[in-house]
Amino acid sequence: MKYTLRHLEVFLAVAREQSISRAAEQLSMSQSATSAALQEFERRYDMQLFDRSAKRLKLNPLGAAIRTKAEGLMAHAQEFDRELTQHEEQGHLRVGASLTIGNYLAYKYLATYVQQHPAAKVAIDVSNTPEVAAKVLNFEVDVGLIEAEWHHDNLNLQPWRDDSMIAFCAPGHPMAGKSCLSDHDILGCHWILREPGTAHRQAFDGAMHDLLSGLDIRLELTHNEAIKNAVKSGLGVGCLSRIAIEDEIQQGVLIPLPLKSRAIDRRFYIITHRQMAPNQAVDWWLTLCRNAGL
Repeated sequence: MKYTLRHLEVFLAVAREQSISRAAEQLSMSQSATSAALQEFERRYDMQLFDRSAKRLKLNPLGAAIRTKAEGLMAHAQEFDRELTQHEEQGHLRVGASLTIGNYLAYKYLATYVQQHPAAKVAIDVSNTPEVAAKVLNFEVDVGLIEAEWHHDNLNLQPWRDDSMIAFCAPGHPMAGKSCLSDHDILGCHWILREPGTAHRQAFDGAMHDLLSGLDIRLELTHNEAIKNAVKSGLGVGCLSRIAIEDEIQQGVLIPLPLKSRAIDRRFYIITHRQMAPNQAVDWWLTLCRNAGL
């Protein structure tokens, strides 16, 4: 196409106002830029659209015929612009969340977000930290909430909130009466843990680095709920994020076991793609995550 929407805007403004100066004022352009845009439009199609006099411009028959079609084109363009703007204002969003965050935390933020943006469509994709990072990199999700640092040249990594992991057992387990677990107790437990490579396992292994060779790891499971159920069945001692077991602790179904001198504190992070286009919905979500205090 030889014309642009700016050409049409200038042409229609001059047609309505019959004056370069008034059209320029309406468009917030200089008179010289307005005149140049109109002349360029006419020159590109080798046509003249106005009868020009010293005081005003008046549409000629060709200009009058073109004006009708130009008005229709501009109306469609403006409607398309409104649809795009409304889509942004609705706050549509795709969130990737690692397992613990997705299963026990993200939906609390989602409830608040939807209250603030009732027309928004929000999809939450729950997977492990490496998978969330991969989906952010592939633009499959707009923002990721993860449980460990994840570095990549194309990712923005922002600290989000603190978390702690705790050991726990069933009420009938021999360790249930302990005020805390000593290293001797830790070595005497049958452990039920997340699989290697996960953020949970990395944090646990880091805290137990000098005891790893002597640990009795009975089960390695891929889901928090599976670990909790195995522990409830008396198969051993688990270690998960506090937010994953706080309900069961309050109900007395699981018993927390503080680890003497081996507190497992960690941090959750937010990741976004460095090349992601500006996104109002992502900005709203990040503000909520930082300020909600959930």
